[in-house]
Amino acid sequence: MVIMTTNASTTKLLTLGTLDISDAHVYPAFVFGTIMYLIIVFCNLLILVSIAVSKKLHKPMFILLFNLPISDMLGATAFFPQFVISIVTRSRLISHPACITQAFLIHVYGTGNMLSLTVMAYDRYVAICHPLRYNAIMNTNNLIKIIFSMWLINLSFMVTLFILHARFKLCRTNIVDLYCNNPSLLKLACESTDVNNYYGIANTILIQCGVLFVLIYTYAQILYTCVMTNQPDARRKAIQMCSTHLAVYLILQINTLFTIIAHRVESASPYLRRSFGLSVLIFPPILNPIIYGLKITELKESIILFLKINICSMK
Repeated sequence: MVIMTTNASTTKLLTLGTLDISDAHVYPAFVFGTIMYLIIVFCNLLILVSIAVSKKLHKPMFILLFNLPISDMLGATAFFPQFVISIVTRSRLISHPACITQAFLIHVYGTGNMLSLTVMAYDRYVAICHPLRYNAIMNTNNLIKIIFSMWLINLSFMVTLFILHARFKLCRTNIVDLYCNNPSLLKLACESTDVNNYYGIANTILIQCGVLFVLIYTYAQILYTCVMTNQPDARRKAIQMCSTHLAVYLILQINTLFTIIAHRVESASPYLRRSFGLSVLIFPPILNPIIYGLKITELKESIILFLKINICSMK
């Protein structure tokens, strides 16, 4: 390992975790990674375009859902292009500014997904528990405020988190993970990282616990309303929607939780930590559009119609 002492603002090359791919598997791994990225972009773009072109989807629920594919593509784009290029070039070097940028975008993706799921859960809570007030509460002005606040909170937290990195001098160049993130960057610093650690932990607790509290409260209220209602069709739709949100949330939360724990526990296997780290960037972006596209009838019908129109126009 190369040891150096340099100001963090100086452009230096860092080394990402090794991939351990043999020569025979380089191009299959490159093709697999490229296909995975293209599938993620295609599926999420399909959700975005279907919502944008279908007037019947211009409702608060789908406008809020619109933010999730944007966040998913942001995370995938921050990781996959650099990852697949490093596979074929056999180089795991990355500049410090590029590393900071990648880490920032990946953290924005994770927080963005959490906050998107939170506001979507709130929307369903209002729709099911307060249907007569839904149009008044989820009007255009409030919807803009919710989306703006969600991204403002996300970007404010992440900008502050990475501004704290600027004061460090680097004594190491080896990133312990396959991509750059806040914990792996902190391991490069010469000085004490207590302030960053405390801010990161507070940030994580605030977001994770805040999201968890909102989801538990809204789902509990929705479940109670569903049990008390005498309309089987309304109950079925509500439970279907909530189960979709819950599945997406659990996929992201479980992967994120294990990744955080693996970084905090010194004895954790580096291979286990890297596996969980990769799963956070692979499974949510590829499963989210599939789950929503299959489970939400209105969205599924719009996707099918959009594909039919465009396929027929190509013939």
